[in-house]
Amino acid sequence: MQRSWVNSTDAPDPEPAGTGSDLHLELSGEGSLRNQLMQALRTSIDSGRLAPGTRLPPYRALAVDLGIARNTVADAYAELVEEGWLSARQGSGTRVARRAAPLQPDRPRGPARPTHRRTEHDLMPSSPDASAFPRTAWIGAARRALAAAPHDAFGVGDPRGRIELRRTLTEYLARVRGVRTAPDRIIVCSGFAHGLELLGKVLTGPVAVESYGLSFHRDILVGAGLATVPLTVDGGGARIEELPGTGARAVLLTPAHQFPTGGPLHPERRAAAVDWARATGGVLIEDDYDGEFRYDRQPVGAVQGLDPDRIVYIGSASKSLSPALRLGWMVLPGWLVDDVLAAKGPREMWSGVTDQLTLAEFIGSGAYDRHLRRMRLIYRRRRDQLAARLAQEAPHVKVSGVAAGLHAVLELPRDTEEAALRAARRQGLALDGLRPYLHPESSMTPRDGLVLGYGTPPDHAFAAALDALCLALPDPPQEEEREGTRGEEPPRRRSGVEAPQAPQTP
Repeated sequence: MQRSWVNSTDAPDPEPAGTGSDLHLELSGEGSLRNQLMQALRTSIDSGRLAPGTRLPPYRALAVDLGIARNTVADAYAELVEEGWLSARQGSGTRVARRAAPLQPDRPRGPARPTHRRTEHDLMPSSPDASAFPRTAWIGAARRALAAAPHDAFGVGDPRGRIELRRTLTEYLARVRGVRTAPDRIIVCSGFAHGLELLGKVLTGPVAVESYGLSFHRDILVGAGLATVPLTVDGGGARIEELPGTGARAVLLTPAHQFPTGGPLHPERRAAAVDWARATGGVLIEDDYDGEFRYDRQPVGAVQGLDPDRIVYIGSASKSLSPALRLGWMVLPGWLVDDVLAAKGPREMWSGVTDQLTLAEFIGSGAYDRHLRRMRLIYRRRRDQLAARLAQEAPHVKVSGVAAGLHAVLELPRDTEEAALRAARRQGLALDGLRPYLHPESSMTPRDGLVLGYGTPPDHAFAAALDALCLALPDPPQEEEREGTRGEEPPRRRSGVEAPQAPQTP
C-alpha cells in the first residue's frame, strides 16, 4: 500500500511523538488520508474492535505511527467527535464514545442449555483458604529476594530449579519432614501432578496405587502407558502385603494421610513397603500432599527418610500456601535425577523463577513456619466446628480422616450417597462423593460417603456452609428411628477423632 504526500502540510512529523497507546489501523480505499483514517476508525468502532470508552492515542503519536501529518489526525478526530463516534474531554484525551452497540445479525438458537444452580458454599476437598494467603509477608519476601538475586536469575531457567530454593528445601524438609537429600537431588516442578507426569515418562511396568485415590493421578499414569493395580485400603492404610502379587515396578502411596479416607500408613506397613522396594528394585512414590497439617497426633515423618535411594518424595505449596503458585518439588534417588531432567527438558518452562526465589526467601526467613502455625490453628478450629455440629445435628453420620489435613469423610448410610449429593447441589454446596475415588478394578466393596474440605471457605462463611451441609445429609436409617420411638437414645458418634482400625499385620 503506497502513500504520497500531497503537500508540505501532509509530510510526516520529523519529531517523535513521545508516549502513547498502540493502535493498529490500515488506511486504504479512495479519498484523502483524512477520509481513509476516519473510515478505518468508524469500521473498528462499528465492529466492536474498539470498545466504548477505549482511549485512543494522542493525535501526534498516531500521526507518527501512520506516517501522516498530525494536522490530518487532529482533523479526523475532531470530525468524528462531531459525528458522535468519539468523545473528547480536557485531561482525559480522546475516547470511543459510549454509544449503543451495533445490532448483530440474528443467529439460529441452539437447544436450551440446562441451568446450573450457583455454588454458594465451596467445600471441595483439600483446597486452602485463599483469603488467608500471607500477602504482606509474601510481598516482603519477594522484595528481598529480587533485590538479592544474581543477574543470571533473569536468564533462561534451569530445569532443576533455582539453587536458592533447592538449598532452602534441603534444610527445611530435613528439619520438618525428616527427608534426607541434597540440593542436586531436588528438581522443582509445578506441583504433584507435574512431578507424577515426569515420573511416568521414566518408569516402567505397572504401578500399584491405593484403591481409594484421585482418579486424575491414575489417568496420568495410564496416559504414560503404565497400568495401575489397586491395593486394598483399610484403617492402617494400603495393604502392602498385596504388593508382591501385583507385578508392580512402582507403588504410589499417601503414607502420612491416606487420601481421601484418612489415617497414616501403619509403621509396619511403612517398613514393609521399603523392604519391597529394596528386594525388587522397585520405586516408592510418596505423595506428601498435606504433611504440615497435623492436629491430634504427632507429626508423621516422611517414609523417604528410611531409604532415599528407593523412594521419590513429592511435595508442593498447593495446600500450605496456594495452588496458584504452581510450585512443587521432587526429591529423587541419585540414579533417577538425569532421567527425570531429560524428561523435563533443557530449560524451565513450568515454574516462574521469581516465585521460586520468593519461596526460598519466605521459607528461609521463618515466615513460612509462622504462616503454617497460624493456619493449623484456623483449620483445627474449623475441624472442631464441623465435628461438633455433626454430632449434634446428624449423630448417625460418622466423621473420619480428620486427625490431619484439610478434608473429612462423612460416612453415610448405605445407598444414600447420590441422594445426598443431589440435596447438596440444591443447597448450593460443592463437595465430592466417596465412590468416584474408588479404583474401577478394586475388589473393595464401595462405601457411601461425602468427601468435603473445611479449608476453602473463609471464616465468616463457614457457619453458613455447615448449615447448608446439615440440610443436605440423609435421615437416620429406619431402624434407628424405630429405636428412638421406643424411648431409646439414637446412637451418637463419639466426639473428637475416630481412632483408626487396627491393621492386619503385613
